[in-house]
Amino acid sequence: MKETMKVRYRGQEYEYPAKSQLSDIAKDFQKDYSSAIVLAKVNNKLKEIFHKVDGDCDLDFEDLSGTSAHKAYKRSASLLLIKSFYDVVGQENIEKIKIEFSIGAAYYCSYTGKTPLTEEIVSKVKERMLTLVKEDVPIIKNSYPIESIISRFHEMGMYDKEKLFRYRRSDKINIYSLDGFQDYFYGYMVPSCGYLKYFDLFKYGDGMMLQLPERKSPEEVPPFNDSPKLFATMKSASEWGKMMEIDTVGALNDAISDGRMHEVILVQEALIESRIAEIAKDIVERGDVRFVMIAGPSSSGKTTFSHRLSIELRAHGMRPHPIEIDNYFKNRDDTPKDENGNYDFECIEAIDVEGFNRDMTALLEGKTVELPRFNFKTGVREYKGDMLTLRESDVLVCEGIHGLNDELSHSLPKESKYKIYISALTTLNVDEHNRVPTTDGRLMRRMVRDYYTRGSSVSRTLGMWHSVRRGEEKYIFPFQESADAMFNSAHIYEIAALKPYVEPLLFRVGEDDPGYQEAKRLLKFLQYFLSIDTAYIPYNSIIREFIGGSIFN
Repeated sequence: MKETMKVRYRGQEYEYPAKSQLSDIAKDFQKDYSSAIVLAKVNNKLKEIFHKVDGDCDLDFEDLSGTSAHKAYKRSASLLLIKSFYDVVGQENIEKIKIEFSIGAAYYCSYTGKTPLTEEIVSKVKERMLTLVKEDVPIIKNSYPIESIISRFHEMGMYDKEKLFRYRRSDKINIYSLDGFQDYFYGYMVPSCGYLKYFDLFKYGDGMMLQLPERKSPEEVPPFNDSPKLFATMKSASEWGKMMEIDTVGALNDAISDGRMHEVILVQEALIESRIAEIAKDIVERGDVRFVMIAGPSSSGKTTFSHRLSIELRAHGMRPHPIEIDNYFKNRDDTPKDENGNYDFECIEAIDVEGFNRDMTALLEGKTVELPRFNFKTGVREYKGDMLTLRESDVLVCEGIHGLNDELSHSLPKESKYKIYISALTTLNVDEHNRVPTTDGRLMRRMVRDYYTRGSSVSRTLGMWHSVRRGEEKYIFPFQESADAMFNSAHIYEIAALKPYVEPLLFRVGEDDPGYQEAKRLLKFLQYFLSIDTAYIPYNSIIREFIGGSIFN
C-alpha cells in the first residue's frame, strides 16, 4: 500500500501520509485565507473537510467567504438551533419547528407545540447553542438505509421528511448527527459546532429570528434589519401554502401524484389575479397617481406583471402607458465603469436621470414628449417619433432596476408616484428544516429564459449571477420597504414546471467550467421534484415569461 500521496495546491506540490484527513491538511494552508476553511475542492469537486483524501490530487479550499461555504455555515447553524431547541423544550412537547424563510441575513423560524414560545425559552435555546459551540461538538455524517430513516423520522414526528423520502430513488440517505440528535440536511455542513461562533437568536412575532453573518463579512453578526412589509408578504405566502397543504416538496409531489395540479395551478393564478386587482384598486382610489414605479430583482416577472397590472388599470377606466427606464440608459461612451474596467449598467449613474425627470415632468405638465428607445446593439439612445401626451385618465407604468429609488424621479411630486416592489419570494421548503432559497428559483427562471429567448448558455448565466446579485443588493433591496405595495410572483409549483426545461441545460455544464459546482448542486436539488405538465399553465401566467408561450411576448 502506498504510504504517501502528492497534493498539488496552487501550483506547488506537497507530500502527505496516504488517506490524510482534509481538516488536517487545511491547517497548513489556513494562513492563506481570511476566515476559517470549511470546504475543500479535491480535483475540482467539493468535499466536507472531515473526509479523507484517497490519493494524489489537486487540492484547494473554500473559507467562510465562499458561496458554498457560507451556505454550509447557515445550514449547520440551523442544525445547531434545532438540536438546542429539542434539548430545551423536549421532543415530547414539540409538534414542529420550521425554518421558514429569510429576512436579510436572518432566518425566521416558526414553532408549534405544547410549550408556549417565550422570551425565556428563546434565551435558554441560545444559551444551549453557545454551550455546544464552546464544547466544539462534532457534526457527524453517516449513511443509512432509507427505510430505517423514514421510520426514525416518523417516530420523531418529522412527517415532512418522511413524506419527502418517499420520492427518493436512492437506497441510502446521508444523515447528520449532533450530540446524538439526527437530522437530514440538503447540502454540505461544517465539521463541528466550534465553527459556528457568529449568530444571534431572538424572539420575533410568534417565532424566532436566527441572525447570521453575511458572506462579505463572515465573522461578524450584522444588526437585524427589520423589514415588516417583506415579512408580512412572506408570512402571507407561507400561510397560503399551508392552507393549500403544499408547504414542502414532499407535499407538492403528493399533489402531482394525486392528479391535483390542474386545480392547484388555477387556484394559484386566481390568487395572483386577486392580488394584482387589489393593487390596481389601490392605485385608482388614491386619485392622484400618474406614475407607477415598478422594481424588483432579476427574473421576478416584471414584464408580465406590468402587462397584467395595465389590464387591471384599464378595467378601472385608466389608460396605462409602459415606460421602460432602460430606454434612458446613457449612451455607451458615457456609461460608467466598475472597478474591473467593465461597463456598470446596474448603477444609477448609468441612467440619464436628468433626462428622465425632464421628460416625466413635461408629461405631467400636459406637454407632448418624444420618448427615447435605447439601441442595445449600438449602445445609443434613438428617437423615432414615439410621441406621448398624458390625458386626465392616463398613467405611466415605469419599470426598471431603480424604480423605487426616489433619486431616479427626484423632480416628480411624491403623491404622483405609486411604488411597487416585485420579487419571486419562495416559501416552499424541501422539508421543515431545509428551505428553498429564493435566489434558486429566480436563477432557474433566468437560465431557461436566457437560453430559449436570448441564446445565452447556462454557463454564461451562472458566470454573471454573482454580479447580478451584487447589483440587486446594492440598488434594489435597500429600497424595498419604501414600496407602497409588494407583489410576490413566486408560484408554489414553478420548480416542478421549470425542471424539464432547466435540467438538460445544467447537464451541459462540464467539469472544467467555473459554474460546474453550482450546476451540480442544482441538479441534485431538482432530484427532489416530480415534473408537471406545463400545458395546464395559463398563457398569461408569469411562469410563461420564462418557459415560453406567453400572450404578452
